[in-house]
Amino acid sequence: MMSTPYELRAGGDGKSKKQSMAELKLRRLNELNLRLKEDLDRRRIPVSEAANDLINFTEKEPKDFMIPSRWGTVDKRDDPYAPQQSGGCCVVM
Repeated sequence: MMSTPYELRAGGDGKSKKQSMAELKLRRLNELNLRLKEDLDRRRIPVSEAANDLINFTEKEPKDFMIPSRWGTVDKRDDPYAPQQSGGCCVVM
């Protein structure tokens, strides 16, 4: 007698294995569904509004001397990135 490809073997636990796989798949789908719901509930704003918020934020912050196009040129003595003028550290004899 020849066995069919889907026939359970003696001592096999095929039904419970299928059930546990189905439960695992259901749990993963429920987790994915929850994450998608959280994404859907997240506050969304238009890009133009986000850009304006960013511009307004940067206008209130201290000047960034690395962006002269935004803040204009900076006096050398106020620029922390300018090379320091020293009176000399060495004496020639």
